[in-house]
Amino acid sequence: MAKKPRFSFLRGLRFRLTLANGIFLVGLLVFLGFFFRGVLSLILDNQIQDILNEEWYAVKGYLIIHRGEADWRYDSEDREEEFIVKRMQRVFFLADAKGKKIAASDIFEDLGIPPEKEVVAALGSKQPYWLEKRSSSGELYRIRGGLFVDDDNKSYFVAIGRPNSANEAILDEFSRDYQRLLPVFILSGCLLGWLVAGRAIRPVHELARTAELVSGDNLSLRIPPRRSGDELDNLIHTFNSMVERLEQSFRMTRQFNADVSHELRTPLTAIRGQLEVALFTATTKEQYREAMINALEDVERLSQTVRAMLLLSQAESGQLALTRSVFDLADVVRDLVGEFQIPAEEARVEMLCEADGVTGIEADRIQIERMVNNLLSNAVKYTRSGGKVVARVSAQEEQVLLEVEDTGVGIPADHLPHIFDRFYRVPGASKEQQGLGLGLSFVAWIVKAHGGSIHVDSMPGKGTRFAITLPAAQKTGGGERLAMQGADMQGAPPPAASQAPR
Repeated sequence: MAKKPRFSFLRGLRFRLTLANGIFLVGLLVFLGFFFRGVLSLILDNQIQDILNEEWYAVKGYLIIHRGEADWRYDSEDREEEFIVKRMQRVFFLADAKGKKIAASDIFEDLGIPPEKEVVAALGSKQPYWLEKRSSSGELYRIRGGLFVDDDNKSYFVAIGRPNSANEAILDEFSRDYQRLLPVFILSGCLLGWLVAGRAIRPVHELARTAELVSGDNLSLRIPPRRSGDELDNLIHTFNSMVERLEQSFRMTRQFNADVSHELRTPLTAIRGQLEVALFTATTKEQYREAMINALEDVERLSQTVRAMLLLSQAESGQLALTRSVFDLADVVRDLVGEFQIPAEEARVEMLCEADGVTGIEADRIQIERMVNNLLSNAVKYTRSGGKVVARVSAQEEQVLLEVEDTGVGIPADHLPHIFDRFYRVPGASKEQQGLGLGLSFVAWIVKAHGGSIHVDSMPGKGTRFAITLPAAQKTGGGERLAMQGADMQGAPPPAASQAPR
């Protein structure tokens, strides 16, 4: 057994599925990390903006500008009110309408006084002025400014701020925690993906192991279905169907080999025996002649067997071609019924032909003649003395119906489903009646190859009726060769020699 190369598992489907799952998981987790960090940043930003908006509007209740100076009025004995004002004053900036500074807290001075042009532009826009700045110590502040109108209807620019470092710390902490947990999530996801992939492809391994055990002597193996209705179940069903077809094909091949071996051995043994008897015991010309005649009869039987085998081989390999032409099926049936009149009279069987209407078909005349020949041969062979065989041909809309009905021995109901199987013979027939069991198989193959259908009704002791429908010829019918592909004949019974019994 060949040694597996190192790291061969890297080429396996399980590893590739896990790798694809891991790559997708990493991308998803990174995206989610940025997404949630953005959402958290937006929430924190909205919170501080709401607080600054409330405080900025509250400034109007405490700030009075008198003679160009800021004056804060509040109840110093009210600790809460004093705390609010002191907090406003920590980060505070006041400028006139021209952008000149009137007052600024130490922290705002450290953050940097905005240029006069920027202040004038903010007053002109009449929209809230937002800004983020860092102090010399690196602390981040959020600034909110805007138009402030005093009691004398004069315009000023007022800005207040709050430290934003706490929010920044929250975001940094979230990022650090997420980065620490990210490898855990990835490893857990990859491990789960490895387990799920292993469970998912387990039927594939079972399929491979079963395929390794399949051989010509061991075709009974089947993989139990998972009944999940997914692609793997479909694969298992396809594999089991394939093995079932192989088993049937091997069984038929073994049966074929046994039948052919028997059919070849019997005439060869008879020929050899007759020639040996003639060689050692014949003394007159008539005895030699009789031995030669008997040997020739067995040679003819051997030839028919070989022809049947050749036709079977051509059908299975897709080499048998149909040469289509337009002709009247009723004419073919009349001619063949006429040819069977002599053997029918010898068997004391009445042969009749009934034709009705125009029964033109576009088909291979040789194959159709072989089909009708097989049906008539079987009907005469299995009909007792004094019986009757009727061949009917009639037109039915876009189809032509051919019926061959006899009053013979009939076919038991439990054998009807198998009479078109290759090499199948109905038990109970005499040695003279038995053949290769390919005649009806060939009939069914010809019908299928021409796009028709066949139906059988039979009752033991009363007779059998074969009904075949074939497509009627079209107005534009003409001769053409249609190569029969192997796929077209898959599942159809193979051809057999003419006049082969059922």
